Amino acid sequence: MVKIRLQRFGTTKRPFYRIVAAEASQKRDGRFLEIVGVYDPTKEPIVLEINKDAAMKWLQNGAQPTDTVKNLLTRQGIIAAYVDSKKK
Repeated sequence: MVKIRLQRFGTTKRPFYRIVAAEASQKRDGRFLEIVGVYDPTKEPIVLEINKDAAMKWLQNGAQPTDTVKNLLTRQGIIAAYVDSKKK
């Protein structure tokens, strides 16, 4: 099963994350299939860059986003676009 989840980087109290598609059995910071985006909550304003095409591809192939990633995808309008594409 493929999940779209956060992969943590940075130092103590200075995290930044990659949004990746990875097998659910892999470690949090382990091997991944593709980098989908970047999320840095420590910057002002918050940095959130997501490759919409890659995210849509993984969602359409059955990847399950974690709760946090689902919130980030919703913020970018990708979940709404995915739901619209399923209705057609």
